[in-house]
Amino acid sequence: MRITIGLAQIYPKLGDLRHNLAIHLDYAARARAQGVDLLVFPELSLTGYQVQDLVPEVALRADAEDPVYAQLLKASRDIDLVVSFVHEDFRNRFYIADAYLSGGETRHLHHKLYLPTYAMFDESRYFAQGNSVRAFDTRFGRVGMLICEDFWHVSPPYLLWLDGADIFILNSASPSRGLNSSDRLMGTRWVELVNQAYGSMFTSYILHCNRVGYEDGKNFWGGSSVVDPDGEFMTHGLYFDEALITQAIDMNQLHRTRARLPLLRDERPGLVRRELGRILSENLG
Repeated sequence: MRITIGLAQIYPKLGDLRHNLAIHLDYAARARAQGVDLLVFPELSLTGYQVQDLVPEVALRADAEDPVYAQLLKASRDIDLVVSFVHEDFRNRFYIADAYLSGGETRHLHHKLYLPTYAMFDESRYFAQGNSVRAFDTRFGRVGMLICEDFWHVSPPYLLWLDGADIFILNSASPSRGLNSSDRLMGTRWVELVNQAYGSMFTSYILHCNRVGYEDGKNFWGGSSVVDPDGEFMTHGLYFDEALITQAIDMNQLHRTRARLPLLRDERPGLVRRELGRILSENLG
């Protein structure tokens, strides 16, 4: 099966749901016209990143009764979408969330697991932590989603791999550092190495969508990419500029790579569970 992936490397407007919804609908229409099957948006694509005290005002309920979310569900009837927003649950807790929309329905909702509080980040002041990581079925096969800091920790992608994910969708609002273009790109190499490592270690496709633009002095570097199950870049987006990046992937590549490199076949989750139990017991004891 061949799937055409779209990465919507956008510049959302902070706190402006109406403006950002229009961007989403426009990119969905453009992607649809280009034959894209799955379109991925970056972290907090509907709100911008530095929402802080605006969190309760921009939060969505993630159902068809919400007028913003309803339009995204409608747009997903003939193209699968991954959108990101502030989710308010039925207990009035707020999460950084990704939703996978397909056929006018929500197929999966992921809450960000790891909320950074170092350097320029202060996410746990405004958001609750997610407590679940699982793969889910789509018309293209089994998929897993993670948000930014989630994939700087190896355990969430490892769990998705064991849960059957063959496509990893990673999105982020990753800021650059430094005063000039060269300095600002120094940190991106680490992100790119992580994406390549996950592709090769988990013999899976890695789809990474990162935003661009400025907020409160922060500059976001873009560089969205697709990595194949051999850990090689298939496409790499522009730095700093908005773009709709497209790339066809061949799911038969999973068979070819795993026949040559049977890491999944030889993995020992029972050993991991036993040794984790021992480590936790010894450390708590």
